[in-house]
Amino acid sequence: MDKGYEHEKFETIKIKCSVAGKFRNYCKTISRTQSMALLDMIGFFERNGVSPEDNLGETITSLKRQIIKRTNAVIAIIKNIEKTHHKPTTAILQSLFEETALIEKDDGDALYFGTPTLITENEELEYYRKEYYKTQEAYRGLGQETKGLLKKVKYVRNNFGMGHYRLNATEADLKRLQQKLDHVHHHNTPETGR
Repeated sequence: MDKGYEHEKFETIKIKCSVAGKFRNYCKTISRTQSMALLDMIGFFERNGVSPEDNLGETITSLKRQIIKRTNAVIAIIKNIEKTHHKPTTAILQSLFEETALIEKDDGDALYFGTPTLITENEELEYYRKEYYKTQEAYRGLGQETKGLLKKVKYVRNNFGMGHYRLNATEADLKRLQQKLDHVHHHNTPETGR
């Protein structure tokens, strides 16, 4: 009999005669009792989240074949990408690293910075303090120049439309201001050693 269900009583279900005949024939072909065949069918639908109205295609084996074909196609695409993109890129990067290593080996002997001169903490603080004051003085002078330039700006009213501002300065005044700006922003360059 049915394992695990030996002591349960039978229940009658109303099924059309033609459907009941088909079901009995199917149970004979799979060598199961009607209760166990029905239980297995319900379990299959619940496990796979499938409804009896769902169409799975021709058969499950055809689905399996389609999945295998698609998987093989994806594998072929990945291998192609690996061959055409990754391997050449890896080879280029590897040759660049080898070239860089050779250059560094050659330049290793040429680079000599000499022995550094050691200074005390007070000397270092004094150096930075002087540089700070120089910069502050330069900015103060630039601020005064800018204020002087702004005093030369006059508002001109137009008869038609909006008015505008006019700068009454000579070309020499503007060049002097430009030189001060360049001096303030560019006097601490690597070439000067600061």
